[in-house]
Amino acid sequence: CRYSWVLSSLMSAVYSLGFAYQAPQLFVNYKLKSTPHMPWKTLVYKALNTFIDALFAFMIQMPMMHRLSYLRDDAIFLIYLYQRWKYGVDRKRANEYGQRFAD
Repeated sequence: CRYSWVLSSLMSAVYSLGFAYQAPQLFVNYKLKSTPHMPWKTLVYKALNTFIDALFAFMIQMPMMHRLSYLRDDAIFLIYLYQRWKYGVDRKRANEYGQRFAD
């Protein structure tokens, strides 16, 4: 019984830290009122990856916490897309891969 509780608690912590790991970029975008440039190829890849993960999260039998972690990733990506639409893209700002696309 204790083993199950410890394992469940550790899994919850890992899923929560996954959100904490992804969220700072959204706060930086909000503070700077811009988003870093991401090539369309990369953006489409991330969108397809997010969609396919969410699709399989509901097709394959898995623990509920694991399914929620996929929805967390979807929510973060949708917020990023909203910020990209609202604030626009700053081509001088480095993206997560360290690339700059200044003219």
